[in-house]
Amino acid sequence: MKKRALITGITGMVGSHLTDFLLENTDWEIHGLCRWRSPLDNLEHILPRIAAGDRVQLIYGDLNDYVSLRNAVAEAKPDFVFHLAAQSFPRTSFESPVDTLNTNILGTSRLLEALRAEPGIDPTIHVCASSEVFGRVPKEKLPIDEECTFHPASPYAISKVGTDLVGRFHAEAYGQKVMTTRMFTHTGPRRGDVFAESTFAKQIAMIEAGLVPPVVKTGNLDSMRTWADVRDAVRAYYMLVTVNPQPGAYYNIGGTYSCTIRDMLQKLLSLSTVSGIEVITDPVRLRPIDADLQVPNTRKFTEHTGWKPEIPFDKTMRDLLQYWRDRISLGHRFLTR
Repeated sequence: MKKRALITGITGMVGSHLTDFLLENTDWEIHGLCRWRSPLDNLEHILPRIAAGDRVQLIYGDLNDYVSLRNAVAEAKPDFVFHLAAQSFPRTSFESPVDTLNTNILGTSRLLEALRAEPGIDPTIHVCASSEVFGRVPKEKLPIDEECTFHPASPYAISKVGTDLVGRFHAEAYGQKVMTTRMFTHTGPRRGDVFAESTFAKQIAMIEAGLVPPVVKTGNLDSMRTWADVRDAVRAYYMLVTVNPQPGAYYNIGGTYSCTIRDMLQKLLSLSTVSGIEVITDPVRLRPIDADLQVPNTRKFTEHTGWKPEIPFDKTMRDLLQYWRDRISLGHRFLTR
């Protein structure tokens, strides 16, 4: 019998790329949890398969509605669960902290309880936390390993601390096969336009199309990030649940190329067909506090699974910029956020 996977947040960047990976590299049946109002743009290329019931099925549910999660779990009866759904934008969490905490912490708890309550299943579960749990890390603690102290710098980061701990608790207390990850910065095509590298790429593509003046608006450009490609990230998530999975384990995962947000922007600008683009700081884009050093030690995960990133930073940035060029060339209109 074919294995069955449940992906929460299937309509997001990571969820959609994970679906692509599983379709290409497994024969699993894929069940994707999404809200009825979730945009399907990231799944547009496989909508015919979804409509035909060809290995992919959408299940409508919400992390804030336990009944919908029970129904989704009962329908999917998964062998593997990838819990990716979240309120995932740190800056929004300052404006909507209660919703962020409820969705990310209690939503994770509701999902794990629904999985625990369903008879006849014992899935391997990936709970996706975030490198943001580490927050403001002093330089002497770089690169960041799994035992680094949590110092979250946003309500989002606090919510992901809760997500991480809820997952580990369920493994220890109830024997569920839960593993948590702290994925560091990962990006690529389909990245939401509220995130720095994607809004920069989108603005540059809009400038190239003559839709906006040659000005890129930015927030804090001094934060250091280690970059990974989303396509490497989903391969890591697959290996997490299939290569000798260890219930209760927690891992840092990330790329190997580090640079500041400023350097990342300069890379995107160097790829543009328009020269002389002005860069200005937009105060609205600044967080009250920022996690400014995000450089991971990924040895624990790489030694356990053999995973390593394969897609270079240059290709990730080129593909992200081309993604926005393609969308704009189709006549779509976007905010300049």
